Amino acid sequence: MSTDPDTCPCGSGREYAQCCQPLIEGAKAADTAEALLRSRYTAYVRQQVEYILDTVAPSQRHQHEPNAIRSWARHATWHQLEILDVQGGGPEDTRGQIEFIAHYTEKQARKRHHELAHFQKIDGRWYFYDGNAPKIHQYVRQQPKVGRNDPCPCGSGLKYKHCCGR
Repeated sequence: MSTDPDTCPCGSGREYAQCCQPLIEGAKAADTAEALLRSRYTAYVRQQVEYILDTVAPSQRHQHEPNAIRSWARHATWHQLEILDVQGGGPEDTRGQIEFIAHYTEKQARKRHHELAHFQKIDGRWYFYDGNAPKIHQYVRQQPKVGRNDPCPCGSGLKYKHCCGR
């Protein structure tokens, strides 16, 4: 996250006043699901709990506890929003899905909140609907594992642990 107080925390590189502030203050609505996600992250950074709650789909609000949101926003130090994938969620869409990672520190430990968030446009406004952990893609090794004491596959003649395995 930028240390410039005028730069928006969402990572867009734009000034806060021209980026997420108008959304959080209600001066305008998010035109895309990504804009809503970025403004919600910024609301966590700035502890704007009412905005976070107001941008949850009305049918889902009962699942969100204001005190828990307030506590997380207040006790975390937010570092960066990393958007990994955006599917749909454009101005003409009614649904969108965004995979993201929010980097933060809580209780002196660096953490990552990795989520696949789902958004819906209801009556012309984007809302966060729900989120879940993304599917983990299992890595399948194509070659046998090289042991620490095996000869290094690079051909140096050294044991793997003394060559490429460092």
